[in-house]
Amino acid sequence: MIILLVASAFNSLTQRVSVELADRGHTVPVQLSCREEDLHEALHRHDPALIIAPMLRTAIPESVWRARTCLIVHPGPPGDRGPSSLDRAVREGVDRWGVTVLQANGEMDAGDVWASASFPVPPVGKSDLYRNEVSDAALEAVLLAVDRFASGTFRPAAQSGPGQRTAVRTRPFLRQEQRRIDWTADRTGTVLRELRAADSQPGVPDELLGGQWFLHGGYREPTLTGTPGEVLATRAGAICRATVDGAVWIPQLRPRRLPGQPPTFTLPATVALGGLLPAVPDLPLPLDPQWDGPGWTDIRYRETGEVGFLRFSFPGGAMGTAQCERLLAAYHYACARPTSVLVLGGARDFFGNGIHLNVIEAAADPGAESWANLNAIDDLVEAVLTTTDRLVVAALGGNAAAGGVMLALAADEVWCRTGVVLNPHYRLMGLYGSEYWTYSLPRRVGARAAERLTERALPVSAASGHRLGLVDRLIESSAQDFTDQVAGLAVRLSAMSSTRSRIAAKKTERERAESVKPLAAHRDEELARMRRIFDDPTHPYHALRRAFVRKEPPPVAGRPAASPDGASQNARS
Repeated sequence: MIILLVASAFNSLTQRVSVELADRGHTVPVQLSCREEDLHEALHRHDPALIIAPMLRTAIPESVWRARTCLIVHPGPPGDRGPSSLDRAVREGVDRWGVTVLQANGEMDAGDVWASASFPVPPVGKSDLYRNEVSDAALEAVLLAVDRFASGTFRPAAQSGPGQRTAVRTRPFLRQEQRRIDWTADRTGTVLRELRAADSQPGVPDELLGGQWFLHGGYREPTLTGTPGEVLATRAGAICRATVDGAVWIPQLRPRRLPGQPPTFTLPATVALGGLLPAVPDLPLPLDPQWDGPGWTDIRYRETGEVGFLRFSFPGGAMGTAQCERLLAAYHYACARPTSVLVLGGARDFFGNGIHLNVIEAAADPGAESWANLNAIDDLVEAVLTTTDRLVVAALGGNAAAGGVMLALAADEVWCRTGVVLNPHYRLMGLYGSEYWTYSLPRRVGARAAERLTERALPVSAASGHRLGLVDRLIESSAQDFTDQVAGLAVRLSAMSSTRSRIAAKKTERERAESVKPLAAHRDEELARMRRIFDDPTHPYHALRRAFVRKEPPPVAGRPAASPDGASQNARS
């Protein structure tokens, strides 16, 4: 079946629906404009049997939904209506929520229901929830709706009318002023819900240290206290602010846009504040596997038997220079431990998405920062590639792209949650790429497939990645259960008799590969091409980066690389 996807951007959910439908044999063109003339041109060009809209900011024109069946994916249960559905669910702390696939008509979110699915709501940020539980439920509902449409016999259910029992509730757009935190009165739980409900977009408006900011993301601090609203400490680029009954960690800030100025963008909180940051202690948590204390951090290490687990989770999957350097130091620490298996990743949500374009854009010399960031992530990938005294497993609980994919491919085994989407390419940001991709990608999939993946620049499902050889093991689990499933599988791997022999063979295999073409040669060739890109201010990369970071239209024709759900902060998708 030809199924036309209509979306406001090629965001994480649009990518997931696209690759999963294609995996099932459907032809899935994507239209990223809701303008009436553009949609009619797409109808003429593709003649789809069905239109599905995974993410829209504007309504589908009447002339289109009257001509073809158009199914809208709404991130709320049947009867829920309004543009801030998921924000309100997180903000109100609901235990369960849902996704509804409904038919477009003249009233927003009021069409007949083709399918729905529900999901638990863990205490995570909206963007994390969207990319995981919402994405899983949306795919379940979309696939059911497609099967029902294909049957030709299914009749969708009206949301209201005679005999209908669905409770209909229409709620308006959640305005920024409604999200404000009262630091003198709001308890930590309330503050966290507000922060999590706006973690990627639009952020929580606030006054801080004499400036106007938007706060992005939040985690509970279990021990620190202070004057409500006061900045108490820093850790891993985040700031800790006191509440009336505790404190929270805020990883990112975005300055309020001034009239006549270009759009602002999120940055690590300490980078955004710069010289405004008061003299407060920096409080990193120890990597010691014996330490099991509470508290948020973006990198954590623990052990179970002969397995080390090096978990990391960076906002938006962005891996800036400082983050890469800290993760490399943690990796060296983990490799000094007496383990036979080291699991890299294993957390829910993003594994990694490569260099941190926001930090690069904010730098005094973006070309120089691009170069520093790329070398820092190359150092990390090199350390993984040259580890020969244990097996390294990359465990992807969430999406990965560009340098994040290549970091995973440096491991001996790649384990993916089935809902993961991979973008193993750089071209949409105008980049040739590095991170030893010219070694790791052909080694995995062959030279021809590597060329197709990097040139076509399309997302790949975890299942397709498994068929291609990008992925060694598929893990069918919820996002919340992924960490525990990985732990059990890793412990079993460490106990297998073949593991010792595989470790013993690694050094010989590395020496053989080095004799064919040294890793240093791959790095030198990649970096030579990237250096020319970074040093040329007229190269498309610089304009594409600026547009991507500031969420402006791309300067060249083609599919945008941006993702408005907070799923993108770097060169990817």
